[in-house]
Amino acid sequence: MFKLGAFAIIFDEHGSVLLCHRRDFDAWNLPGGGIENGELPTEAVIREVKEETGLEVDVERLVGVYGKTDKDQLVFSFICCPIGGILSATDESSECQYFSIEEIPINTISIHVERIHDALKSTTQPIFRRQG
Repeated sequence: MFKLGAFAIIFDEHGSVLLCHRRDFDAWNLPGGGIENGELPTEAVIREVKEETGLEVDVERLVGVYGKTDKDQLVFSFICCPIGGILSATDESSECQYFSIEEIPINTISIHVERIHDALKSTTQPIFRRQG
């Protein structure tokens, strides 16, 4: 049985991407997490963004579906747009900040960086990829 996850890729008006610094270890990542029983991936990403960043978002489009090679897990990544809330640290994230693509911190989870680059591709079709 696959575990399911949903993550948001949120760009600001300058093309910078929103990352969250995890509280449990020193790494930056996209806001997101596990899909709860009975929840659609779009519902999960909206909930997870609120929990991790304080922002309310609309889902714009599916970027891709990613299979994790080390786990039985499928992850949905969506481009989302903020529609409300206040960007802030939360119980799950010690800091939330926008970074230009050229200045993404070195301690950003590498598969999340790959998903960001996938979101920047000018394709209308979702990407399906295995990730390490």
